[in-house]
Amino acid sequence: MQITVKGRNYQVTDECRELVARKFDKVAKQVSDLAVLEVELCDERNPGNPDMRKVVLAALHVKGTTLRAKDSSRDMNHAIGLVADEMGVQVKRHRDKRRARREARSYTAPAETPPLP
Repeated sequence: MQITVKGRNYQVTDECRELVARKFDKVAKQVSDLAVLEVELCDERNPGNPDMRKVVLAALHVKGTTLRAKDSSRDMNHAIGLVADEMGVQVKRHRDKRRARREARSYTAPAETPPLP
């Protein structure tokens, strides 16, 4: 899986990149090597609240579909963990759906053959 980490109003360091790679390792084991994960790390201000919110957006492009997750927290590490967990659930659900469709096709009853004379 290829991982791209971007920052919006946030300086992306090598430590952040390593943390993202480590947190999304569980997801990487479940998808193919051709999948592309784009992670965007953001700092957002809320005028009513002086605290900066750390927002993480993730988009995983797998064969034929795109899975997205977004979460926020006061701590960037925590927000990355939340998004990684959410993405793991989505990937598992997607894989189960694909597996069920494939198995349903393989278990279809064969066409009736005419009796031999």
